[in-house]
Amino acid sequence: MKTVVIGCSGHIGSYLVPKFVHAGHKVVGISRGQSKPYKQDPAWREVEQIVLDRSKDTEGDFERKIAALNADVVVDLINFTLDDTKRMVEALKSTNFSHYLFCSSVWAHGKTTNVPILEDQPKYPFGEYGIQKAKSEEYLHSLYRKEGFPETVIMPAQISGPGWLIMTPAANHDLEVFAKISRGEEIAIPNFGMETVHHVHADDVAQVFFNAVTHRNASLGESFHAGSGEAITLLGYAQAIYRYFGHEEKIKLLSWEEWCEYTNNEDYVDRTYGHIVRSGLYSIEKAKRLLEYYPRYTLMETIEESVAYMVENKWFEKQGITLF
Repeated sequence: MKTVVIGCSGHIGSYLVPKFVHAGHKVVGISRGQSKPYKQDPAWREVEQIVLDRSKDTEGDFERKIAALNADVVVDLINFTLDDTKRMVEALKSTNFSHYLFCSSVWAHGKTTNVPILEDQPKYPFGEYGIQKAKSEEYLHSLYRKEGFPETVIMPAQISGPGWLIMTPAANHDLEVFAKISRGEEIAIPNFGMETVHHVHADDVAQVFFNAVTHRNASLGESFHAGSGEAITLLGYAQAIYRYFGHEEKIKLLSWEEWCEYTNNEDYVDRTYGHIVRSGLYSIEKAKRLLEYYPRYTLMETIEESVAYMVENKWFEKQGITLF
């Protein structure tokens, strides 16, 4: 089976490509050629790697180049707009492909009303990223129902793992939060700390994509969450990291306005808001039932592996941040 993975050297692709190779697929990896895979594996020697940049090709050229590869399976990890989805669909229709897998996001749900959150419940997306993902999902499922277009949508939670700048207990990427905890100092988190985040290891996200291919008949026309099956509150996350570094917790709870003033960084505030306004618990029961998906990593195992990687590889020192 010939399989094309678009975005092969990203965090999901780094784990997914070797799975396909080890399963006997002939894999073509598409990337911009700007970075190496996050995870090294001898399987990469067997991958045909092609450099293409979706953003630099004239309209439709990228998709026509993908279609010209005549793959059986196309995994699209870097499609962010409905227009790109439509162009890909039209290009693939001219080939004998058998399965198109679209990488969406749990952010396509937007502000949800029921938990645990199910893939098929009504969605209320906001923000261009979530809106475009939701529109692509709706478009693809409509095509499956009307024309039998063979598609599957995978919705990852907060992708994490070694080599990735993991979200902190403040729901942003301010490494100083981890550093303060490592030194036993006080941190501040917003509100009551009851909003949730939902880290998932990139290897488990890759497992959902892989299982959707191996369980093709069950996955066609469906959406699946790729998560750990867990969520953790900001307060619980902060407490866990204090324990990880061997310190008693020193956590200050501030109102949203006070926390924004305390943080005094527009980017960090925007990132925190984007995550906590989408608090929830994303069910993986459908993926378990139909795809035999079982996460290898718990949420905390993913977090601890990610933090350990950043410490061991001196990510903090490179940013001029002192640990311990």
